[in-house]
Amino acid sequence: MNNTTYSVKKDEIVRKWYIIDAEGKPLGRVATEAARLLRGKHKPTFTPNLDVGDHVIIINCGKVILTGDKINQKVYRHHSGYIGGMKEISAKDMLKNNPERAMTLAITGMLPHNSLGRQMAKKLRVYAGSEHENQAQKPEVWEF
Repeated sequence: MNNTTYSVKKDEIVRKWYIIDAEGKPLGRVATEAARLLRGKHKPTFTPNLDVGDHVIIINCGKVILTGDKINQKVYRHHSGYIGGMKEISAKDMLKNNPERAMTLAITGMLPHNSLGRQMAKKLRVYAGSEHENQAQKPEVWEF
């Protein structure tokens, strides 16, 4: 009996393309599913120290919803690095002006915070509308 754990090799990784329609769905629910696909946790060959995930296209993120009163209470903050350089933008303004950024921030926050996570984030494409430019990759619709 062989008691060793199987670890997938880099040349054995097969990547697929998935498309997620975010219209009318909560931002966090879409983000968790996208992070799961990017990480590769839906595959039986999941390996934590390798990027075995798939490519993810998210459309209609301009029509995503926030539950509760998050639309009024949630604030996105970042710092320029200079004194007094704290920038703030409300979730309402972020979703109105730049919904792709809100979705990207939610997803990348769920990926590993190291070089492996940055590599996974490169396989993410986010679009505010229903049109995307990745038809040639023949993406499959991912339902959750």
